[in-house]
Amino acid sequence: MTAQSKFLRVFEGEVFDAPPVWFMRQAGRYLPEYRALRAKAGSFLDLCFNPELASEVTLQPIRRFDLDAAILFADILLIPHALGGNLRFVEGEGPRLDPVKDLQTVEQFRDRDILSALAPVFETVAKTRAGLAADKALIGFAGAPWTVATYMLAGGPMKDPAALRKLFYQDRALIDALIDVLTDHTIGYLEAQIAAGADAVQLFDSWAGGLPWPVLDAVSVRPLDRIARAIKKNHPDLSVILFPKGVGEKSVEYALLQGCDGLGIDYAMDPAWARANLSDRVVVQGGLDPLLTVSGGAEMENNARALLKLFHDVPYVFNLGHGFTPETPPENVARLVEIVRGRG
Repeated sequence: MTAQSKFLRVFEGEVFDAPPVWFMRQAGRYLPEYRALRAKAGSFLDLCFNPELASEVTLQPIRRFDLDAAILFADILLIPHALGGNLRFVEGEGPRLDPVKDLQTVEQFRDRDILSALAPVFETVAKTRAGLAADKALIGFAGAPWTVATYMLAGGPMKDPAALRKLFYQDRALIDALIDVLTDHTIGYLEAQIAAGADAVQLFDSWAGGLPWPVLDAVSVRPLDRIARAIKKNHPDLSVILFPKGVGEKSVEYALLQGCDGLGIDYAMDPAWARANLSDRVVVQGGLDPLLTVSGGAEMENNARALLKLFHDVPYVFNLGHGFTPETPPENVARLVEIVRGRG
């Protein structure tokens, strides 16, 4: 169905004069059409669990910018929500969950049926795939176990990353059990997205940065390796992309994983280093500072052209080094796509 997809062909080794392009957070608050649907939905969670509206949100940036891939509109915290974590979004504060404090609570998560609770997400995948042209790919996604675990342990966004690092040393059994449970549920969640029509999957480890190697290996690298291997075992031709934000040169360890086909690089990484050390192992994706799209102009265009020049002779996916911010002008995004496509 997506044999013509430039995005998928790049993972087969094809090099394009104009690489495939999509953007993290390409659907969201910077688009007026998104804000209109968000108001119609009621709450953010209501939007995530309304297949008709969530599919429409997923398709909005494809219609506006003619991007090469859509990414499922959902949230990385839907798994803990399905586990009974009482997810809610507080205005001005972000997501909140009932914090996980003991091993007994974690053990109760092991046999929980989350797929039934998340059935609307899979319906969104199916609706979106049906609404996409054959040359557009659909990317499914999940939060990486460590990033999801940080929210579950802290009860929301981490205010003190050192506290969770300390918890790793003081209560390793709790951390190991939670990561193990989330890894299992993430595999099932992604498998269900693939069954519904996702053409590729991406795992976001937004809080991987700043961890010493033994901790990073235990909570991020090994769990992502396990997830990628499980996906590739059942779907050997399906591309798996990892985005471990902030890990710097340790990104090589992810690129070496057997199931890793693509690696997202963040805006803090030297793209020349990524070109020299990653591109012979995986498809590199991203690198542009999303704040450049807020100001736009020559600075954005010159940085985009530098990335295109740097990766011109290897398989590469143009993307940001993190997601769009709400104040991004859509006209700057349109201009960026023109640059990537060689029309600007």
